[in-house]
Amino acid sequence: MSEASQIAAILGQGPVIPVILVEDVADAVPLAKALVAGGVRVLEVTLRTEAALEAIRRILAEVPDAIVGAGTVLTPAQLDAVATLGAAFAVSPGATPALLDAAANSPVPLLPGTATASEVMAVLERGYTHMKLFPAEAVGGAALLSSLASPLPAARFCPTGGINPEKAKRYLALPNVVCVGGSWLAPRDAIRQGDWGRITDLARATLCLKENSPQ
Repeated sequence: MSEASQIAAILGQGPVIPVILVEDVADAVPLAKALVAGGVRVLEVTLRTEAALEAIRRILAEVPDAIVGAGTVLTPAQLDAVATLGAAFAVSPGATPALLDAAANSPVPLLPGTATASEVMAVLERGYTHMKLFPAEAVGGAALLSSLASPLPAARFCPTGGINPEKAKRYLALPNVVCVGGSWLAPRDAIRQGDWGRITDLARATLCLKENSPQ
């Protein structure tokens, strides 16, 4: 399967990919199990904490139904690290030439970040059809993606940044949006309190977002 096909298959698993910040490694497995119990299998663990790589390792080892990727991948070294762990995918907030060069030789498919038409064109030239829009709300949101659809019809997006369930519906109604990324599925207070039932309920509620999105 090509890298584009791999990413397309992963993004197509559901309407929302939770953007997960793990501060305590002990929370990683119960958090992942709670999300999977709610029907959300694709998990993006961001590399914004010291616990992130170990969290990915533990989830991969103990939650076999999860499809685990790494977010906030900024450098070739980080891409190598998540490849060594066996992550299913990597996500970057932007796309530097060095990172794209590394991704071309990595076993881990990359979802590169874009924020402008020029950046979308640049990653399309590299052979990517699926990309992240980040920070989505700050750079124009659903209106920007709607405007990009006609001149850049090959591009498909997972917008992330500032999105909540109501805003998600607007994005998911667009033909060039495959899914959205959202941190609301794993609220910090719920994680700290070990309120895994709440997280399962939040995950379950996302499954109908696409069918309920305005057309």
